[in-house]
Amino acid sequence: MKKLLSLVLTVMMVMSLAACGGDKPASTPAGTEGTKETLKIGGIGPLTGDYANYGISVKQGAELAVKEINAAGGIAGQQLELSFQDSQGDPESAVNAYGKLLDWGMKLSLGCVFSGETATVVAAAKDDDILLLTPSGSSDKILESNDKAFRVCFNDSYQGVVAADFIKDHDIADKVAVLYQSDYDYSVGLYEAFKGECDKLGISIAEVQTFTEGTKTDFTTQINKLLAADVKMIFIPIYAEPASTFLTQAKGKFGDDVYFFGADGLDGILEKVAQDVSIANNVLMLTPFAADSTEANVQAFVKAYQEAYKSTPDQFAADGYDAVYALKAAMEKAGSSSGAAMAKAMTEIEVPGVTGTMKWTADGNTQKKAMAIIYKDGTGSLFGQ
Repeated sequence: MKKLLSLVLTVMMVMSLAACGGDKPASTPAGTEGTKETLKIGGIGPLTGDYANYGISVKQGAELAVKEINAAGGIAGQQLELSFQDSQGDPESAVNAYGKLLDWGMKLSLGCVFSGETATVVAAAKDDDILLLTPSGSSDKILESNDKAFRVCFNDSYQGVVAADFIKDHDIADKVAVLYQSDYDYSVGLYEAFKGECDKLGISIAEVQTFTEGTKTDFTTQINKLLAADVKMIFIPIYAEPASTFLTQAKGKFGDDVYFFGADGLDGILEKVAQDVSIANNVLMLTPFAADSTEANVQAFVKAYQEAYKSTPDQFAADGYDAVYALKAAMEKAGSSSGAAMAKAMTEIEVPGVTGTMKWTADGNTQKKAMAIIYKDGTGSLFGQ
């Protein structure tokens, strides 16, 4: 009897020790053996308000890339998880969103959509060991305060130069006019670079008109001045929202042979003039992405995006998509999610994206081929085709 009691007590003690002091749980839920914590990617941009089309496009492009990468096994066996925060285009809200993403456990960052919000987040993240890769923050100086900040898109000065080169190379006009927004860095930066290159190329700027955030609803004066300049090309380095207002008010006043030429900020113009898409006729847009490109990777992306979102991707969607794949390439090259290690890797990788083949310099910039889309009756096609 004593032996039996001693045996029972010994068994109970062993079971107690196993329950309290073991390194592993007594049982593992089915299907979770060997799983790892998800690799969290954060993004910030306007999902509501007048400029929501840009943020939504970036978000959806990034979502599609995450879905594809996860289906292919993730990065280093880790599945990706994306959280995209609404900044409403406000820099202060963007910084708050960045803090929320850090608390969430973000390891990789898509930065922000707009230049102003990107600048504040890049500065706030200077001492954090996180790589920031903005899909579309294009202002020249916004990356300077952080050596772990990069961009997928063209920078503004590059776009301004390429726009002037495009006009010259295609013999479109030797005299142009300009309309830009004087209180917006994006617009000012593009204009200044465009003017400098026009001076070098011998392209005459016959008239320059400006507007501000507070005066972007009435373009009567600017239209009359631009008409008087008698030019065949008007450079409009502005966003789609004010451009739609300007073009609506200008409809029927300029000849059918007058072009309006903008940069990446014009993406989404057709949605802004959906009530009459002919308003955007003769609008040219500089871009690294064309949905009707015959490149196999572009067509695969366009098809997948259309199936997922029932719409054709614009350049901002393509930027978001390429940004996620670039983060993947940098992390695989670095062998780590450390921002410092990935920043070094960014200067060593080459990514064949849907917006072109990308390589980066230490200042965070990439240069790739630019093309121009021309709109006619609601359809955009590559200029010259």
